[in-house]
Amino acid sequence: MQINLISDTVTKPTEGMLKAMMNAEVGDDVFKTDPTVNKLQTKIADMFGMEAALFFPSGTMANQAGIKLHTQPGDKMFCDKWAHVYNFEGGGPAFNAGVTSYLIDGKRGMFTANQLKEAVSGGRSDIHTPYSRLVAIENTTNKGGGACWDFEEILKIKQICNENDLALHLDGARLFNALVAKKETPKQYGKVFDTISICLSKGLGAPVGSLLLGTTQHIEKALRIRKLFGGAMRQVGYLAAAGIYALDNHIERLSIDHTRAKIIGVALQNCELIKYVEPIETNIIIFNVIDSINEEGFISRLKDAGISLISMGQGKLRMVTHLDFTEEMLESVVHTLENI
Repeated sequence: MQINLISDTVTKPTEGMLKAMMNAEVGDDVFKTDPTVNKLQTKIADMFGMEAALFFPSGTMANQAGIKLHTQPGDKMFCDKWAHVYNFEGGGPAFNAGVTSYLIDGKRGMFTANQLKEAVSGGRSDIHTPYSRLVAIENTTNKGGGACWDFEEILKIKQICNENDLALHLDGARLFNALVAKKETPKQYGKVFDTISICLSKGLGAPVGSLLLGTTQHIEKALRIRKLFGGAMRQVGYLAAAGIYALDNHIERLSIDHTRAKIIGVALQNCELIKYVEPIETNIIIFNVIDSINEEGFISRLKDAGISLISMGQGKLRMVTHLDFTEEMLESVVHTLENI
């Protein structure tokens, strides 16, 4: 039995999702005539109480479009030092938007409103400094181990944005994990953020696709940016149908992934080869091995047992539970960790 815990992107469509995809009504989305894409975009915009949404082939493209529509080359974006938009999107803010990133030294990928206030006040724009334009946060945090932001802190950050004329973008690649874990609602977030990106191909289990949400004006601008980035698609309703199915069927079950991740966390804590396990809130498990072994050796040991995981750098290893990770697989992982 091969067990893939590298990411929640490794899932394959369920039987029901495949059926929905094969039965999708499609058109040419470049001409806005794919009814299934239009349905998906309207559906998720309504879920969040936002005006409009646009389907993208990837979360990175959706985030980069969000950054570009809020900024001009030379502007400044504030984000955490572990933010996905800065660390794992190929230098996109600098390359695609010409934006410089101010990295805030947060905790587990999350900074406080006071930290943002200090960063903004310390860089008042004059002819020597970039214009401050955008704040980007990530929920849940990838490198932070699936950590969830405190919503009250987000509201404080929004207030600082309002006071300083800063746009607020949410990289919500795993936002539904946070919503389920914290018992929050999409509309709470729709009221706060100027733009939100949502990934369908992580915990929700769709094969491809993300969406960018915002005002009608934002999405009209994002449509042009998507074209510029090469992201315009034709009969993409087959993929949009998978997204609709995921939103209808795969949100509440995320709690199963969270429970299984916590069980693995306990097994890791009891394993003598593990030095530290990050707190586990959702479906991401990040841990460090003891100093006497290297991470490559530990990864190799688990690979020999049929279990795949990944390094996040800086000594951090990562496992991610997902739709295709079964109870039988969970038992096998726990058994392996107990006997490694």
